[in-house]
Amino acid sequence: MRNIKAVIDYDGTDFFGFQKQPKVRTVQGELEAALGELLNEPVRVIGAGRTDAGVHATGQVISFRAGGTIPIDRFRPALNGILPKDIRIKTVEQVSDEFHARYSAKARTYVYSILNREIPSALLERYTWQIIQPLDIEKMIAAAQKLIGIHDFASFGMPDKASGSTIRNLWECRIWRQKDLVLIKIKANAFLRGMARAIVGTLVEVGQEVLPVEGIVEILAARNRQAVRLTAPPQGLFLVKVDY
Repeated sequence: MRNIKAVIDYDGTDFFGFQKQPKVRTVQGELEAALGELLNEPVRVIGAGRTDAGVHATGQVISFRAGGTIPIDRFRPALNGILPKDIRIKTVEQVSDEFHARYSAKARTYVYSILNREIPSALLERYTWQIIQPLDIEKMIAAAQKLIGIHDFASFGMPDKASGSTIRNLWECRIWRQKDLVLIKIKANAFLRGMARAIVGTLVEVGQEVLPVEGIVEILAARNRQAVRLTAPPQGLFLVKVDY
């Protein structure tokens, strides 16, 4: 059996997240169905990040084991011919047996996109969070720096397992404006469930001057999920890169 790695992108709008669930449409479910059709055997797909419902990806990484004799360079066109249009295979390669899309990953990077203007956009509706009130970017940047490093992020997310650790190493939290867009890039060794969106929501509160810059330190120290008052909606979030 070959161990195969692929980089994919998807529009998460019409999915109930990445992870396969019964009776609902998921990214993993669609991928496994397409691979099953291509290889004529059941295939289990592993994803580097279990993105929530409505969250998108431009750099999600998956791995799966496959038999058969289909050449590696044929997987991408073959799968793209079977998959629905809101999932696309970007690259495919055979990797060592030890590679695991999730557990081999060293870091994940997300980017959140905010449309910061009064006029809505028909084209960006599915991919941004519109905030009409002007945001103080300098205060958001100052608050973001308070999160850099190894911390207990229990206030910002939940582990996959009840007994799991909530300590994460956040390496980068960069914020910049690009015309009407405010972009927030967050890179960490791993993310808790809901962590990226909770961080974005809290930074927005700082930008709206609802929360002082130092308030984010108090939220972090509380280690209580109820301490975060605003969680960003899913449509502005993109998983853009996984490092190995």
